[in-house]
Parts: sequence; structure tokens; C-alpha cells
Amino acid sequence: MTKADLIDEVSRLAELTRKDSEVIVETIFDSVVRSLRAGDKIEIRGFGSFRTRQRRPRVGRNPKTGERVEVPAKKIPFFKPSKELKDLVNETTPEAAASSTPAPPASSAPPASA
Repeated sequence: MTKADLIDEVSRLAELTRKDSEVIVETIFDSVVRSLRAGDKIEIRGFGSFRTRQRRPRVGRNPKTGERVEVPAKKIPFFKPSKELKDLVNETTPEAAASSTPAPPASSAPPASA
């Protein structure tokens, strides 16, 4: 799903204009970015939490030349999904469970010699 798809989905479900939906989605994303820049943690119950992690400086290599390169310390965004989100993603629907066929059991007999 792209940001445009998300905007269309919000527009359709909330019965808003596409422009209003775009403002809502952009506002949410901008708020998340501002909070992460400020070092705040964002927690959305039932979805997950966003925070930043600090990466230490390190020595890397330029893959083209093999030259050593100093990589500075930096903050990276990190998302941790909630247990509810993990459960929803891994939940199987009754149709999917009925249509899947179990794998045949492994044979314990030794291979036949020729």
C-alpha cells in the first residue's frame, strides 16, 4: 500500500474529499516525524510504538573501491509492533485454514538400496 492508496482508503471510509484525507494523512506522518526528531516515543495502542535508536560510529568500506570510510553515529527510526498487531497479522481465516493441505508425513523407512 502506498501513501496515495492510504489517502484513497481514508477518503472512501470516512466519506471525506481526497484533499481532506490527504491533509489528515500528511498531518499524522508529520507529527510522527516531529516527535521522533525531538526524541519522543510514539505509542499507538493495539498497533505498536515508534522510537529512535542510536547507532555508534563505525568504519565501513566503499564497496566499489574497498577504501575505508568513517561512518558517523546517527539516530535511526525503529518500529516495534504490538502483540495485538502481531496476532492479527498471523491470524488465519477459516477459509485459508480449510483450503490449505497438510504436508505429507515424513517417512521413517531407510532408503532402498539398488
